[in-house]
Amino acid sequence: MADNKLIWRPAPGWPEAPPGWQPPPGWTPPPDWPAPPPDWAFWVPAEHRPAAPVQLSEGTRRDLVLETWLVMFALLFPWVISAVLTLVLHLETGASLTQLPSYAPHHPAVNIVVGVLSYLPVAAVAPLALLLLARTGQRPADLGLTSMGWRDAGAAVGLAAAAFGCEIALAIALEPVIREHSSLFNEAGPLHVPAYYLVFGLSQSLITSVAEEVAVNAYLLTRLDQLGWSDGKAFWLSLALRTSYHVYYGAGLVLTLPFGYFVTRSFQKHRKLSRPILAHFLFDAVTFTIAILAH
Repeated sequence: MADNKLIWRPAPGWPEAPPGWQPPPGWTPPPDWPAPPPDWAFWVPAEHRPAAPVQLSEGTRRDLVLETWLVMFALLFPWVISAVLTLVLHLETGASLTQLPSYAPHHPAVNIVVGVLSYLPVAAVAPLALLLLARTGQRPADLGLTSMGWRDAGAAVGLAAAAFGCEIALAIALEPVIREHSSLFNEAGPLHVPAYYLVFGLSQSLITSVAEEVAVNAYLLTRLDQLGWSDGKAFWLSLALRTSYHVYYGAGLVLTLPFGYFVTRSFQKHRKLSRPILAHFLFDAVTFTIAILAH
């Protein structure tokens, strides 16, 4: 092809092409090869690192499907249940969203340390997900997790900034609805705590960014790619699952959609997990910083 930045990606079940191979004019696959998914992209950017080819027997495929759903259940079920309980509490009592723990309110330093420790289980399954991917050939380096250049850092800043801009625009557009149906929106205002609580905010931002991006980007999208899902279907499932555990915002969960869209598409296109993780960290860290310092 004229654009040498694109590489050929065989459809699921097709043999891998030799490096640099391009289909000659008029080429068609043999009739006994599996039909590609309807919207399969045969040409993808060179930065998009496809999942390492895995020849799946029927039994192996069944096992991989089961593994995928069990891992996603283990990762997401606690988050979804916690989100639902938080929303129910808000609807029943009118309690606003609480972002800081209150284990030792009279001992701030202890409160911060215990709060960080209590939040660590959020990311407990992430190392297992990465290990399972490595066992089928997708090591951290293949996911773009082990290195980050200036270009990746700039892309992450751009993703976070774009998400902020879209969220602000959405919030302005929805302002009349928010004002009229405020009970449907669960929000968190200024936290009224000392500035050193930024330690907790930044720690929580880091834990959240790693856990979520490993779950719904690195693990889920890679597995769905291996199982032959089209990019479009995989994208919408990933975004739907990401949105599900933000239900604690009530109707305000629509404000999370731009960020989810940007980081999911970024990983699908470039296969560089470092970008969504850094973008997520920056997005949450800025939000925490504003909430803590704006009092």
